Amino acid sequence: MPYRLIYIGLALVGIAAIVFGIALSPEGDEVELPGPLEAISPQPGDLVPPQAAVEVDLEVGYQADIVIDGWPISDATFVEATGVYRWAPTPNHPTISEWEPGEHTVSVVWDTYTGLPDTGRFEWTFRTG
Repeated sequence: MPYRLIYIGLALVGIAAIVFGIALSPEGDEVELPGPLEAISPQPGDLVPPQAAVEVDLEVGYQADIVIDGWPISDATFVEATGVYRWAPTPNHPTISEWEPGEHTVSVVWDTYTGLPDTGRFEWTFRTG
């Protein structure tokens, strides 16, 4: 009988730890993205694994120039129907073959590819570890 009380006590302590962890976890500030920029990944300030990819989601009808750590990214995958750019370092890439631990800066400059110009710029940093 006493071992059952120990198990019940340990289970209650575990549940209490999970509840307090969720209740006290910081939610962070929501990032307000400008105009045609609908989403980015990773978020500013995020800590991501070394195999993470950078994603930039623009409204349809826009094109982007992406620069990471001062290097222009010309081989990003772009899906025109959704406006999503996706890029991750590869061993064959001439400038960024892997994410080094530390902070990385992404700069996105966009413009429409038809109609009147609507240029903009957004920059953020994330960390790999």
